[in-house]
Amino acid sequence: MPHDVSLIALFAVAFILASAFGYVASRLRLPPLIGYLVAGALMARSVPGFQADAGMAGQLAEIGVILLMFGVGLHFSVGALLAVRRVAIPGAVAQIVVATLLGAGMVMLWGWSLGAGLVLGLCLSVASTVVLVKALEERNALGTTNGRIAVGWLVVEDLAMVLVLVLLPALAEVLGGQAPGGGHAAERGLLASLAITLVKVAAFAALALLLGPKVMPWILRQVARTGSRELFTLCVLTLSVGIAFGAAALFDVSFALGAFFAGMVLNESDLSHKAAQQSLPLQDAFAVLFFVSVGMLFDPSIVVREPLLLAGVLFLVLIGKSLIAFGLVMLLGFPVSMALTIAAALAQVGEFSFILAGLGITYGLLPKEGLSLIVAASLISITLNPLAFSLAARLAGHIHGHRSLGPRLETARHAPLGHLERELEQARLRAEEKAAKHRTLSPQELAERFPMFAVLTHDERELVMLYFHPHHVRPGERIIQKGAKADAAYFLSSGEVEVDLGRARRIKLKPGDVFGEMALISGQPRSANVTALDFCTLLKLTTSDFREIMRRFPQVRAPLAELAAARNEMNRRQAEEPDPRDLAS
Repeated sequence: MPHDVSLIALFAVAFILASAFGYVASRLRLPPLIGYLVAGALMARSVPGFQADAGMAGQLAEIGVILLMFGVGLHFSVGALLAVRRVAIPGAVAQIVVATLLGAGMVMLWGWSLGAGLVLGLCLSVASTVVLVKALEERNALGTTNGRIAVGWLVVEDLAMVLVLVLLPALAEVLGGQAPGGGHAAERGLLASLAITLVKVAAFAALALLLGPKVMPWILRQVARTGSRELFTLCVLTLSVGIAFGAAALFDVSFALGAFFAGMVLNESDLSHKAAQQSLPLQDAFAVLFFVSVGMLFDPSIVVREPLLLAGVLFLVLIGKSLIAFGLVMLLGFPVSMALTIAAALAQVGEFSFILAGLGITYGLLPKEGLSLIVAASLISITLNPLAFSLAARLAGHIHGHRSLGPRLETARHAPLGHLERELEQARLRAEEKAAKHRTLSPQELAERFPMFAVLTHDERELVMLYFHPHHVRPGERIIQKGAKADAAYFLSSGEVEVDLGRARRIKLKPGDVFGEMALISGQPRSANVTALDFCTLLKLTTSDFREIMRRFPQVRAPLAELAAARNEMNRRQAEEPDPRDLAS
């Protein structure tokens, strides 16, 4: 060919092999992730006429990490995490510390350095949230108390790994590796390096959390109003990749941390679900490339060359972590069924282990054999994970039915569990209440409650919803003041309002009615007072947004004119009726 097509070839071969082996893994009732790793291993060694560019694959994998972490932040729920904090936070932190120390001790017995031991121990101490969620969904256990606690436990592990990704560059040289960017952490001193790193992270976090919630959702909403799906998707990618790159360039923090904060800030937007939906295909595509690139670095001969090392790693992943988690949950006073669920959830390693291992190799802390051991352990442990859950369920049933063990290990520990379940229920109610404040209507509900929008298509109504601002008022609250400048129209979604036309003439409006639009059309000051008679939910349209909708969707003008005509006729009849005060005199 007359031009270089190495990037196209990389995409084509990666997706073809990943699709094929992912399908095979799925048919074997295994997570497709296993197929992606196998595809990468074959791609690096066994594809005739194809020479994989590991450097290019690594950069594509970095994009995968960014989008993966963006998705983690986009689905991160502080409320759900706080609800399980009594178990998840102390349990996960203690389990990571103990498992890391055991892993580091085991590795140092092999003759590896302390830095390699700590990195490998950290990689093995955490599990894949993606694998856990899939396992729980298959058992219809994702919404159960044990399932939600297990997910919360792994979320804490993910957050701990985010912190490790922040601190590892500052500690790399001290641990015997190579400091990034030619830094001299050892010359500056450990405390100075840590202080500088934490100050940079704090500055980035403050900027992201203070400025981000005001700017990012606004940008997303303005782009969404254009009605262009590709532009909205591009905006989501710009925010995720752009903030990740800017965080790395300006604050020297990892791409992963920048992307996580971008997702976490957008999570507070009422468009977060749309952002997740639109970016999901690209997240999935580049996540596949990430796992394929990890597989490309996997050396299958490690299974034959170092069987004892692999056996030690598997023992820590399959047995060690599970026993540690089981003991910690029991020490915290919770039932054995919860302890067994979390133990089974931790008997595998996944995506964060690969990210951390790659960083360890980059900084010269972890030898490449370490990544091969981690990938081999991941392949085996994820394959065996369904068996771990089955064994946990059988063991829990056996203990529950035992005369002496059941009451002591299960029933007697229901008091702290009951308190935890109440906190989970409160967290769920708070989440629903928060969602209700941001929610307006679905496109279908919009057409049902306001027939003027029934002339629009589903996609057009979905676009119209982006212009509405939810507005909640209390009984007795004045919504519109007579004589004031017209600045908005109001669509009454729930509740009841009263329109005071003067001279003791009043009309009541109910859900489905619109008010305030006539002043916008005529440009005249408000002609009546409007007061809430009940707790009301209004959909507010500013003057500019109202005119924009009329311009973009002229088919709405006719139904609105009919509504206005009916309103004028009602007002005329009210005006022709005698004033009650005149009759009284």
